[in-house]
Amino acid sequence: MARKHRPSISLTLFICLILCGIACGRFIGDDGSDLVLDGVHSQQEQQRFSPVIRMFSAAEETCEQTYGFMPCTTTVLGNLFLIVIYGYLMFLAATFLSSGSELLLEILGPGLIGGLFLPILGALPDAMLILVSGLSGSAETAQSQVSVGIGLLAGSTVMLLTVIWGACVTVGKCDIENHVAKDLQDTKGFSLTGSGVSTDIWTCYAAIIMAVSVLPFLVVQLPQMLKSNSGRHLAVLIALIVSVALLISYCLYQVFQPWIQRRRLAFTKHKRVISGILNHLKMRALGRLCNDDGTINMEVLEKLFNTIDEDKDGYLSSSELRALVIGIRFEEINLDENDAVEKVMKDFDTSRDSLISFDEFSYGISRWLDEAKGSRASQAGPGTMKYLEDFHEQTKREHYFLGEQSDEIVEGVDNPRWTTIKAVLLLLLGTVIAAVFADPLVDAVDNFSSATSIPSFFISFIALPLATNSSEAVSAIIFATRKKLRSASLTFSELYGAVTMNNVLCLSVFLALVYARGLTWDFSSEVLVILIVCIVMGIFGSLRTTFPLWTSLIAFLLYPFSLALVYVLDYVFGWS
Repeated sequence: MARKHRPSISLTLFICLILCGIACGRFIGDDGSDLVLDGVHSQQEQQRFSPVIRMFSAAEETCEQTYGFMPCTTTVLGNLFLIVIYGYLMFLAATFLSSGSELLLEILGPGLIGGLFLPILGALPDAMLILVSGLSGSAETAQSQVSVGIGLLAGSTVMLLTVIWGACVTVGKCDIENHVAKDLQDTKGFSLTGSGVSTDIWTCYAAIIMAVSVLPFLVVQLPQMLKSNSGRHLAVLIALIVSVALLISYCLYQVFQPWIQRRRLAFTKHKRVISGILNHLKMRALGRLCNDDGTINMEVLEKLFNTIDEDKDGYLSSSELRALVIGIRFEEINLDENDAVEKVMKDFDTSRDSLISFDEFSYGISRWLDEAKGSRASQAGPGTMKYLEDFHEQTKREHYFLGEQSDEIVEGVDNPRWTTIKAVLLLLLGTVIAAVFADPLVDAVDNFSSATSIPSFFISFIALPLATNSSEAVSAIIFATRKKLRSASLTFSELYGAVTMNNVLCLSVFLALVYARGLTWDFSSEVLVILIVCIVMGIFGSLRTTFPLWTSLIAFLLYPFSLALVYVLDYVFGWS
């Protein structure tokens, strides 16, 4: 994975000092007069404020300070300034969490860490913002501010699957030949059909999982779809249960995915060996390997058997099978020859005596040929051997799209103890920053919305994902520029995984807030946008492994379409 830029802690402290310098507060004198907090400052007090605050302050209006001491303002420019500052701090939190996760992954490896903790930590800033948006003040206040949470949830999902997805296709494009993007070959410019990216089969599975993860949205929308006011609270509870179940299932899948990949890769390698041996026998055949009716030519097969049987004892041993496998040269699949010979012996040796007779050999070859004929790639008739070529190309393609080849050099960690301490400190710092500044950011967005009369949903939809997902987005785009199948696969898998965590973890937090505080679920247009984008891009990602450049145009267009759809549904048709 590309190493992400880690902002210096000193820069964070510098920003905090600036915030302290511009914070507004009341000065308490010694004159013994009664202190009345009326929110109106005297001119003398105004002169003591930071000039930055005085430039944006409104003398006749008041605002409620988060935690009692965080800076606040009621002006448009003042709240915009606070959104930028708090947004940058949330960006730092996301970056620290991402950097700490990477260091932890280097030490502990995939499995529990890569499958369980990393996805949760990646979604933590979004989850924090969603949490505080529904915990603020009374139920009425929470109902007002919770639109910030749903805006962030929808905005993160839409941004990752549209702008970032399209950008990764654009910067990672390679020449497409035979429906496959060629690594490091980019000579066709911005050809809409002749250039693009290819991903492995596991990326398709990630897209399918992402599409399935929208199920809780459908559940919670059922009462609105049925135009029923009763059962809405129950629908939220059921959707919460489904969302938590999907979250647990996804984390378990991530934990066991390396084992699943190894099993799938081993099976595909064995199919590659089968196709290689059949192709080799076909080329070595003195006559035709099969008769015109498709049955095996036993005379030719016996001659081939005798050619492989070097000691002429009438049996094929493991050493003779090894010589056959080595002679075929399976360099492109990084073959474990001992494992390959063991599996071929297991396929042929029905008597389990570690020797293969001619009858066992002919029976095994017959089964392999039937498997080749039944392959999805076979389009040839029964009187031709072209199906062997089709089978050979299919297994080669399957192995390629499993993405075994690696362009990464895995290095050991020089100082595991210090690296562990650094990872833990980064994770703690990122968590603390996210927890402390999430609430002020939500308040700033809400105040900015009040000052400008712009719905807080649109502010959070556009602005907040830039803070919480920009580090992940920049990393994905940079990694895609490597222009290789492996880097493209990891890039798009991360995007699909981040959206999946939005749809299960962040939605679980949101649904728990709505249910616990008795809030009203009235986000039909927002849910529709999430469903459309996830389903469209999920279908794209699950049905294809190669994405021509024209697919990026569809992704880019989905972003303004999503904004326009929410506006039309809420403010023209009155859905909200």
